Amino acid sequence: MLKKICLLFFLISCLSACHKQEANQHQEIRFAVAQAPINLDPRYATDAASARVNRLLYRSLVGFDVASKPIADLATWRIVSATQYRFKLGSVGRTFHDGGLLTAKDVQATYESLLALKDSPVSGEFSNVSHIQVLDNDTLDFYLRVADNAFPAKLIIGILPASQILQGRDFSHHPLGSGPIEFSNWTNTLQLKRVGDGQSITFLEVRDPTVRILKLLRGEVDILQGDLTPELVGYLKGQSNIKVIEGNGANFSYLGFNLQDNVLTNLTVRQAIAHAINLQLIIDQALVGHTRPAGAILPPEHWAGNAALEPYTYNPELSKQLLQKAGVKLPLRLVYKTSTDAQRVRLATIMQAQMAEAGINLEIKSLDWGTFFEDVKQGHFQLYGLTWVGINTPDIYTRAFGSDSVPPKGFNRGRFSDQHLDGLLEKQDWHSATNYIHQQLPYIPLWYEGQFAATRADISQYAPKADGNWDDLAIVTRTTH
Repeated sequence: MLKKICLLFFLISCLSACHKQEANQHQEIRFAVAQAPINLDPRYATDAASARVNRLLYRSLVGFDVASKPIADLATWRIVSATQYRFKLGSVGRTFHDGGLLTAKDVQATYESLLALKDSPVSGEFSNVSHIQVLDNDTLDFYLRVADNAFPAKLIIGILPASQILQGRDFSHHPLGSGPIEFSNWTNTLQLKRVGDGQSITFLEVRDPTVRILKLLRGEVDILQGDLTPELVGYLKGQSNIKVIEGNGANFSYLGFNLQDNVLTNLTVRQAIAHAINLQLIIDQALVGHTRPAGAILPPEHWAGNAALEPYTYNPELSKQLLQKAGVKLPLRLVYKTSTDAQRVRLATIMQAQMAEAGINLEIKSLDWGTFFEDVKQGHFQLYGLTWVGINTPDIYTRAFGSDSVPPKGFNRGRFSDQHLDGLLEKQDWHSATNYIHQQLPYIPLWYEGQFAATRADISQYAPKADGNWDDLAIVTRTTH
């Protein structure tokens, strides 16, 4: 690995020297991403890149403060009764990018369309909505079937114009919202434009991390965020024309199980796998600074976090004992699916070597992102690795582990079904629920990966956030000389 890293730095140095003349300053701000957005319809988007872009394109009724508690975005609200919530639209963010006024009818149309969709991964979240009544242009009521004191925090779907919903607009590739950034073009690359000053922002998909760095060094792109090894981040820190900003992260990486699998349905086997991963070694050697071990999807500083959860200790001998107790003949052969991203393959390879010490033969199958993610959604896997991004509300535990949340109704991709957990989730007893999830291991919690952004020296007002969002694209500027 050390030889590969040295060779990588040598290639970067040589290629950089061949381009002493940097690219001409371009008016647009270019953001290089490892994975381009897939779907810009907020009713369907589930991948991280799409969700981050949609936060900029659309406004939602509700946002979140620094403690992830719901606050007003487009609207304030009051509780009329246990099953009736009244929302009042404010004056900010109510102009769609085509000039139309965002009204209560648009909010109603957005959520009624969501309720009618059979294939939206988030529609099940609103099955408790009985009906929606518009009182005037600024006011509407949501009626629930049963009381839910956490209901406002769920209203984070970007609002779409009712007329365009009726006409069947393809929001996935031609979005129309009222956020701080509007859609321009998506032919080969996604091009956006900032409302107000017209600043152009282009997203370039550059999957190879070395090439992303080279483009940054040559001035062909202006901003990188995430998806680099710690060695490459360290290299960028030493470049005089590059700024690197770092901080804690809240995005939750995990190892998922298919609980329909004859072997993995056994809790003792899942415990053995958890004890076969040296989590701290992976964090120290292969992940960027500020990365922390994880206990649950929501980090301990979240208002519904559980700081008492501790990682499973690395103990390969215990793993072997647990596998033998479960009646497994060693070595246990398992297939782990991941994307072709170099860092994800590297992490999988480290886990493969660690698990070998515990009598587990882990086969790595790396697939292009689209194929990989589709396999995960369809349940075509034994093990897989993914990261939950931008999660703010504890109802994620219902969506990820509830018996009724199997795709497409939710995100229970491992098909976990447990009546006791369903009861805890229904009561919204998040502390007990996260304790139980930690014991039952439908996922193996891995880490909250640290956040960093690297920009050209002339880029100002951009910094990474704990959830990795790209919100600062709404204010980022280029210094002119």
